[in-house]
Amino acid sequence: MGQRPDGRGGPALACRRARRHHPRPGLPVPPERRYGWSAQACGGGVVTLDLQAVGRSAGPDTVSWTSFDALLYALGVGAGQDDSAQELEFTTENTEGVPQQVLPTYAIVLAQRAPGLKVDIGEVDRTKVVHAGQGLIMHRPLPVEGKASLTNTVTGIYDKGSGALVRTSAEAVDLETGEKIFTTQGAIFIRGAGGFGGPRDPAAGWSAPEGEPDQVVSAATRSDQALLYRLSGDRNPLHSDPAFAARGGFTAPILHGLCTFGVSARVVLRAIGVAADRMASINGRFSKPVVPGERLTVSVWSDDKTHLFRTTDSSGETVLDRGVLTTR
Repeated sequence: MGQRPDGRGGPALACRRARRHHPRPGLPVPPERRYGWSAQACGGGVVTLDLQAVGRSAGPDTVSWTSFDALLYALGVGAGQDDSAQELEFTTENTEGVPQQVLPTYAIVLAQRAPGLKVDIGEVDRTKVVHAGQGLIMHRPLPVEGKASLTNTVTGIYDKGSGALVRTSAEAVDLETGEKIFTTQGAIFIRGAGGFGGPRDPAAGWSAPEGEPDQVVSAATRSDQALLYRLSGDRNPLHSDPAFAARGGFTAPILHGLCTFGVSARVVLRAIGVAADRMASINGRFSKPVVPGERLTVSVWSDDKTHLFRTTDSSGETVLDRGVLTTR
């Protein structure tokens, strides 16, 4: 029978004790309230999950980007893929009469690229980590090139039973002007790390759209889409290495969730006829991994400056849900 990390008792005892919500007043916080138990004890991929990481920050760190970086990202999320004569504002820098623009979702990549923004939440088996959701607030449009200072903070660790949900928020400030550029809000789900008795994730205010969508637009992904997207910075082998993907329970490498997110944002902006620099915010929850090569369909329900959307794969299953994009 398996042992608890401290050697006492079995896995059932370890997980039961990990579910206690609070120690009695005057007693020190027991280790099971601070750390998630090992994978052998609780059936997950977490060695230790530090529950006291909430409020912990990393940074500031500096990140810079160039016109080339923005062009590469645009190609990575499928810009110009269906028609190379379209979306030239994102895919070229020298088209006559078409000044280059940056897709706003590139901001999320910039936040991920800064090495000094990794907040210590414990030791985590990367094969058990799934990108659960993403949000982005654009305080002003991204310039074609620039430098920013970023700080990242853990805003919550929630018990989902079968795993733990970790939410973070990163803020970027222009190094030259001191102005806030964007704020990203990420969520990762760590399979097997739940049952520690922490708070449940508060339900987000979102209502399913009613009636038929105002716009339905499809977008292709390439069989090598993940290999192209990873060049923007996310080199997680889950999206490129078949053996690594298999250890995570997938039959093949999957598309980055943020690639699906970027494709969806680009398609929504094009469907509603709004320039990229007018996007104010976007949020979405990942429902199912996408296999590179799938054709995605984005359904959009518009109400003034708020646009709800849902993305499905070629089988009709939802891959990105609870989508909300707002414009200025």
